[in-house]
Amino acid sequence: MRQVTVRMTAQGIDPESAYRRISDFRRYPELTRTVREVTVHPPRPDGSVVSDWTVSFRNGLMCWTERDAFSPPTLSITFEQLSGDFETFEGSWSCEAHQDGTAVTFRASFDLGIPTLAEILDPVAESTLRTNIHQILQGLLGTVAPAEAADAAHG
Repeated sequence: MRQVTVRMTAQGIDPESAYRRISDFRRYPELTRTVREVTVHPPRPDGSVVSDWTVSFRNGLMCWTERDAFSPPTLSITFEQLSGDFETFEGSWSCEAHQDGTAVTFRASFDLGIPTLAEILDPVAESTLRTNIHQILQGLLGTVAPAEAADAAHG
């Protein structure tokens, strides 16, 4: 399974506000062209939410349904695909205070389920996922930069 971590800093926004914006999946399609559609279903008895996603992927679309568990006290979200185009897709978002604002970490593990093409497709999927997350964070939070670059600039 392929692992992806994207860590960005958003300047001028506190972690609680960043978390609220990231949690508002319905807004993603208006903030980035890569997310075509998100349908968020009513909360389940356990507080989790099921959401349906359609996202641009290279020259096509990827579609899936995921369960999202929100944890406002820890400013984190975990997700796991219930059905869709990935064989496996799961991960998390987290927000924490940073010198100039908020550090946001997106982690995901995925498997496209095509072992014979994994060597070719997985790096493309990882790159596309990284680009999409960067664009989503830019749309949600404004100016974002890779956390390592921001950390080095302040070190």
